[in-house]
Amino acid sequence: MNTTEAIRDRISTRAYLDKPVSKETIIQILDVARWSPSGTNTQPWKVAVVEGTTKQAITDALLDAQKKGVKPNPDYDYYPTEWVEPFKARRFECGMALYKALEIGREDKEKRVEAALANYRFFGAPATLFFFIDKVMRQGSWFDMGMFLQSVMLAAHEQGLGSCPQASTSDYPDLVRDILGVSGDQYSLICGLSLGYPNDSHPVNQYRTSREEVDTFTTWFD
Repeated sequence: MNTTEAIRDRISTRAYLDKPVSKETIIQILDVARWSPSGTNTQPWKVAVVEGTTKQAITDALLDAQKKGVKPNPDYDYYPTEWVEPFKARRFECGMALYKALEIGREDKEKRVEAALANYRFFGAPATLFFFIDKVMRQGSWFDMGMFLQSVMLAAHEQGLGSCPQASTSDYPDLVRDILGVSGDQYSLICGLSLGYPNDSHPVNQYRTSREEVDTFTTWFD
């Protein structure tokens, strides 16, 4: 698998086989990703690998908060407060493709809610990686974190694993930090990343989102 194939073939996997990922494999993935670039080599990433009863405890806490109507309080704003074009249309197209793969009708609010809550169940993945960054770091280091996450996902893909980056799992960062014993004074929670062997036969792993052509986002200057 070359780099181009890895980038083009990687998808956000939302259904996994009931098959554990070995510690050695996860170490290999992180051992590759640690070579990601970062400004002045600060390497601002902190990773928590979560499995088993600890992962279930996080799932239970997130679902309970949602059930009780607790307002999410993420450490940062991922999306705009008001959607504008062309982002609004792209978001809509993405959502419709997902619901079509899951055979969820536009008026079926109950199934849409269940599809959203599947994020808190990590789509059945056997492992989840949570990514934290020290609060002393500024926006440039969040840029570094994005490159690190991409490296993790591509390294996982090379190992035959699927992954799905999930900002939604940072809706309640205090719950996650409390369970993992991570300092809320020191660390911001960026996201979780579901990790496991993909269930390729599941329809949700067979749909694909589109991408804009190069000319739509590139301007050339001589």
